[in-house]
Parts: sequence; C-alpha cells; structure tokens
Amino acid sequence: MLWYLLPCQPSCHITWLVLAALLLLLTGCVSVSLEELPKGSGDIAGSGSMSASTNTNARQYNSIQHGSCTYTFLLPENAGGNRPCWTEGEGVGGSSTSQGQGQYQGNTLQGDAPLIKPNIPGPAPALGSQRIQHLEHVMDNYTQWLQKIESYVKDSLKVQMAQLQQSAVHNHTAAILDLGTNLLTQTAQHTRKLTDVETQVLNQTSRLEIQLLENSLSTNKLETQLLHQSTEISKLHDKNWLLEQKMQELESGHHEELATLQKERSSLQQLVARQSSVITELHTHLDQATGNNSILLSQQQQLTDTVNSLMKLCSKDRGSGAVVPNSNLAFKQRDSSHEERKYRDCSEIFQAGFNNSGVYTIHINTQETKRVYCNMEAAGGGWSVIQRRKDGTMDFQRTWKEYKMRPYNLRVELIDWDGQQAFSHLRPLLHRQREAELQHWLGNEFVFLLTSQRPYNLRVELIDWDGQQAFSHYDRFYIGSEKQNYRLFLKSHSGTAGRQSSLVINGADFSTKDMDNDNCICKCALMLTGGWWFDACGPSNLNGMYYNHGQNMGKLNGIRWHYFKGSSYSLRATAMMIRPADF
Repeated sequence: MLWYLLPCQPSCHITWLVLAALLLLLTGCVSVSLEELPKGSGDIAGSGSMSASTNTNARQYNSIQHGSCTYTFLLPENAGGNRPCWTEGEGVGGSSTSQGQGQYQGNTLQGDAPLIKPNIPGPAPALGSQRIQHLEHVMDNYTQWLQKIESYVKDSLKVQMAQLQQSAVHNHTAAILDLGTNLLTQTAQHTRKLTDVETQVLNQTSRLEIQLLENSLSTNKLETQLLHQSTEISKLHDKNWLLEQKMQELESGHHEELATLQKERSSLQQLVARQSSVITELHTHLDQATGNNSILLSQQQQLTDTVNSLMKLCSKDRGSGAVVPNSNLAFKQRDSSHEERKYRDCSEIFQAGFNNSGVYTIHINTQETKRVYCNMEAAGGGWSVIQRRKDGTMDFQRTWKEYKMRPYNLRVELIDWDGQQAFSHLRPLLHRQREAELQHWLGNEFVFLLTSQRPYNLRVELIDWDGQQAFSHYDRFYIGSEKQNYRLFLKSHSGTAGRQSSLVINGADFSTKDMDNDNCICKCALMLTGGWWFDACGPSNLNGMYYNHGQNMGKLNGIRWHYFKGSSYSLRATAMMIRPADF
C-alpha cells in the first residue's frame, strides 16, 4: 500500500509523521477495490470525515479531515480482473468473526489498479454500495485506530519528553554544577588575585598618602618660606624705594656739584693756562739766566786762569825783587782763595751756595775734571745726574767704549729718494746746558771714580705718560771697575716705584751690544737695546728704545721699570742721580 501525504499545517507534521511510521508497521493491509464503482462518483462520506474522488486519470483517492489538518490517501486497486483485494471472512489484524462486524483481514501486497473501465449496466451498483459502506466502516476503524495511536503516541511522547526533560535537566544541572564549580574556582582565584591587587593598591595608596603628607608638609614649609620671602621682598622693595629716592636726591646733588665742579674746572683750566704761559716765560727767563750763569762761570774760570798766570808772574817778579802795587796784591790774595776751592761733586757746589740746576765743572782728582748736570731741586738738592731721558733725540744703543767715557754723540741718519742711506755722529759742545737736560749719560768710568771715593745714595725718578711720578731710593750705590765689568752694587731699597727693587741688588755686570756680560744666552743688550745691568734680562732697562705716547704699550725693549708700570710699559722720562750718603 502506498500512502501519500499532502501538505499540512506546520503544527501537525510531527504527529502525523509518527502516525505514518506506525501505519507502516501494522501487520495487515486493507485494500479496497473500486473498479466496480461507478465512473465519476462524487465524494464518499464516511462518518462525516472522509471523502472519495477521482482524478483525470481515473485514479481514486480518499481525504480525511482531522482537526485543522487534511490527509489525502490514494486508494489501492486490483491489478487484474474483478477479484477483490480481501475476503469477507478475514478480519483486520488476523482475527475473524462470524457475526460479520466488519473485521476484515488483508495482508497481501496491493498494487495500483489499472484505469477504471466504463460502467457496464447490470447489478453492479448494489455491490458497489455495499463495498462503499464496508469501506466506510473500515475507514472508521482506521480512524479509531489512528486516534488510539495518536493518543498513545501523545502519551508516549509526554513520557519521553518528561524523561528527556529530566535527563536534559540532569545533564544541564551537572553541566551547571561543573560550570558553577569552575566559576567558584575561578572566582576564588580572582578573589585571591583581587585580594593581592587590593593589598598592593592599599600599600601603594598608603605610600602615596605618606608622600602626599610629606609633599603637603613640604608645600606648607615652602608656603611659609614664600610668605617670609614675600614679606622680606616687600621690605626690600620699600628699602629699595627709599634708596632710589635717596639716590635720586644724591644724583640731583651730584649733578649740581658736578656742574659746579665743571665750572671750577673750566676756571682752573683757564688759570692753569695762564700759569702755564707764565711758567713758560719763567722758563725762558730761567734759561737765559742759566745761560748767563754759565757764561759767568766760564768768565770766572777765565779770570781764575788769568789770576793763576798773574800769580806765577808775581812769584817770578818777587824773586827778581820787583815791587807790586798794593792793589795788585789785594787782587792776588782774593783770587788765590778762589783758586783753592775745587768741587768734587754737585753736593759741594750746592753747599757752596749754587742752588740753580745746571751744568757745573767738578774735579774728581787733580787731573780729572768733568762737566756734570746738577739737580739742585729734587729731594733737598745736591744731586749729580748720571742718567737722564726726556725725549728720543739721542740713541742709547751704544758700544762699550761709548758707555765707558760718555755717549754724547748724536747719530743722524739720512735716506735719499733713491734709497741710499748715510749717517753722521755729531758731538755737541759740553757747555750747552739744554743737551744735558734732555739726554744724558755721565760715563761708567767717571761714575766708578766718583763712587769709589766715598759712599753715595742713588735716587731713580720715573714719569709715565699720564704724568704720574715715582721714585726708588737706595742707601748705598757704587759700581766696580772696568775689569769687574762695572758691576752694580746696591743696598736698602725704598720709594714709591714699587715694593721691590727693579734693579738687581745682589750684583749684575754691565752689558752693551758689543759686550755681552749678562746671565742669559739670548744677549739681552741686542734684544732689549741699550746698555744696562741686565743680569738675566732683568726687570728694568732705562736705556732702552724711546717710544712716544700711543706706542709705548707692549714694548719689551722700551724704557721700563717693572715694579712701577710693568715689564712692557715704556716710560716718558727717567733720571738717575747720586749724592753722598752723609749729605
């Protein structure tokens, strides 16, 4: 038997699928042959729930309405002849009854019937109606069976569903318990971790709180310090304001004083200018007077020579018995007293009453006489000048012989337009006082003879280009002979030209460009120019190159005195003077 299910509502699919499976398991099969049915019969009513119909191919089917679902079955047909698919004595399910209650059996496999033949007139309609009734009865039985099966299936499904639900609940409970256990384990782990983290957070929080407390304390301290500093700053500001007011007052006062001083300065400058002109005139008169004095001295010397010659003549006349008048005798006695007066140095000339600075004649011994410039004004007067520098007209880069006697030669160098060079030494007259005032070196041999007679003091006077004056004083000064290279000997330094002596006190030989007696392999006289007691080039050289103002800085070969202006500052003017220690 072939069963076909047409589409149904979705809620009925599961139930009827189970019913179809159970129908296939039935041990019997009920087949009804409808080949006797009249062609084109309509729906067959079976207990109000069944209907039969034919299609265009004369294939018969049956529809069953159950609830909201409709089930359509294709009915089985006889494959050959008019033999029915079942016997009336057979019951459904293998049981038979004699009463004929419609309990039929049929276990033969049914096939589809051929096409329905045309109806043949005769007694067939009565047999067809019986079969239809029988079929309706069978269908009712089937319907009951199906209802029972449906109830059974529903009950079975309820039990199975309950069991399935219980097993599912059990499985879900076990899974949930496992999950709960895992969750508890993980929760415990996370709790421990959270506890550790909380502990760390608490520790860090406590540390941060401590740091915050410390920071707050330091902040409070800083705030207090800031307040103190602010108050101090305000106080200082007030003081500064007062000081500014005082400074403004002082500045105004200074400006007024400065204006007054400028006026006084201008008046003083005018006065100085007038005095300078007066001093210039006085210098002119002094030069004239000094020249006149020199002329008078020369005339006095001539008179002395004349008197000496007259004395010799008188002595000859006395021996011959000649008579000299009284006037000539008086003149002779006066001149003889003047002749006996000879000066050894400028100190004796000063003590004799000559108080003007100038050139005088001194007698070192009975044979040696020298014209010397005497300074009668500095430090009590009576100084014999042995060195003097005031300008650069005289070249002090001289030979040993010239420094020995007296380097009074003036070197004049000439260059023509063709580049040819020539020079000449001019020896000025000794009686010209102006030359001795500006440039002067007395001579080493004469200084040796002079200082070997008695103890002398040495005074060194210095003037820089700003007009500042200084001096160095030595209580003992003398030099050796030429065999001793005119070695310098000094004692007891004092003065304003430095705390230390710029001259070598413990002895240094004199050196020139042609006689190197210093203690340096570099030949200091050639490198630093001039003749001097260099030792190892030493801290001083007053006979160096003369540099004018503006060119005197950074000159190692200039006129220098180290402990006064430094070793590279060239001075404007210098003087070296000697005087007896017992003056």
